[in-house]
Amino acid sequence: MTPPGRDREARPTTAAVPAAATGTATATAATATATATATATATATAVLVEDEDEAAAGRRRVARAALRFLAGTVAGLLIVLLLGAAPAQAAGYRYWSFWRWSDGGWVYQQQGPAVHVPADGAVEGWRFAVSPDDGRQATRPGPAGDFAALCAGTPAEAGRKRVAVVLDFGGPADAPARETPPEPRTACAVVPARAGSAEVLAVVAPPLRYDGNGLLCAIAGYPRTGCGEQLGGAARPTGTAAPSTGATGADPAGARAAGASPGAAGPALGVGAGLALVLAVAVGARWQSRRRR
Repeated sequence: MTPPGRDREARPTTAAVPAAATGTATATAATATATATATATATATAVLVEDEDEAAAGRRRVARAALRFLAGTVAGLLIVLLLGAAPAQAAGYRYWSFWRWSDGGWVYQQQGPAVHVPADGAVEGWRFAVSPDDGRQATRPGPAGDFAALCAGTPAEAGRKRVAVVLDFGGPADAPARETPPEPRTACAVVPARAGSAEVLAVVAPPLRYDGNGLLCAIAGYPRTGCGEQLGGAARPTGTAAPSTGATGADPAGARAAGASPGAAGPALGVGAGLALVLAVAVGARWQSRRRR
């Protein structure tokens, strides 16, 4: 019991929380949630952008690697072509080239001797040498072709013609192994008016030797072996050589159409095909570059 005259102890009471304080707390919580959400979104976006940048960088690296590979392929093909074309351009063939004297000098004869019919008073020359496969670049005969001097001791005959011939057998550097080239010689042939150059040659410089394709291999028996072989490489297929003392229906100088020399046409075709391949690879490299951008 409480003693009389004393007040009773005060009991605690619960005061009501103002409404304004509750709203502020709710707003603060919402703000914090929104901030956290925004931060997470920004972080995710940054990670996504970084991943995309890495993927783009990877694609660029792949594209650069592909371009380097294609560029290396093109460079390799060019080197192969250059190395392959250089021996072809420098290749020499050991053969007899055919010439005619005109305006004080030797001019490469575009027609073969089986086709060409020299006029009365003409001068024809033959030179055995190691020459390029372009006949016009071949070595010319050394002696001059003065018809008056060459045929001075040969009288003219009615119904026949005189044709002077110069034979240059070349030097030691042109000679096949174990053969010695004869000294140059000249002659004046008296032949029928319709005789061709092959007939003229058969009269003044027997024996002649041809291969199975009609290529003239030897004049006056020189050289004893070989026929238009390529130096520094495999011999050009020419068939089986057979002795002959006269002209044949084929072109003895190897001029199948217009005086072409041994080996003409092959290297140009190979280089052309190689250049076409290089062009195709370059176009592919350009396409790959544009595709990777």
